[in-house]
Amino acid sequence: VEPENFVFRSEKEDQPVIVAKDGQLITGRESTTLPVKDGTVHADPQNDILKITVVNRYKKAPPAVAFIKNFGIRKGAIASSVAHDSHNIIAVGSSDKEICRAVNLIMEHRGGISAISGTKEDVLPLPIGGLMSSDSGQQVAEGYERLNRLSKEMGSTLKAPFMLISFMALLVIPSLKLSDQGLFDGESFEFVFSVG
Repeated sequence: VEPENFVFRSEKEDQPVIVAKDGQLITGRESTTLPVKDGTVHADPQNDILKITVVNRYKKAPPAVAFIKNFGIRKGAIASSVAHDSHNIIAVGSSDKEICRAVNLIMEHRGGISAISGTKEDVLPLPIGGLMSSDSGQQVAEGYERLNRLSKEMGSTLKAPFMLISFMALLVIPSLKLSDQGLFDGESFEFVFSVG
């Protein structure tokens, strides 16, 4: 993927935002004013509003992009191919460039979890279906802990950011979630907006 794949085009400053809750699968929903320049809506990391994207792992399709709050990342991105139920690639980050790199790292390793922060980047490969590794449990645990520490260095205050991100595409749990098809309202059971 390329950074331009994650551009969010709209003239509207007010956008629906997924409100993540630490340690919970249920999310909230807010309407927030975000910076718009030349028809492009930008994340607002200083106010803890980041971009979230879901990239289809099974066919070439435009990524779904929306906004999310409470991940705490000031600069950088995290991504995962563990994303219930469909296990597409999901990423949260402060810029299109860093989101793109985090997603591409997962693609290069045929699945996994990744974190990007400036010149630092790390990945835990999960090449078996994008969900599992043939490495020892200890090696996987060490890799996971390393990524968790990096996400905390990036500003995340969440107990388990990679666990939380893995449920942000599970549409059946309210209130707002993002799938490869678009932003979905689990209470009205309809798309807020669709891809394409």
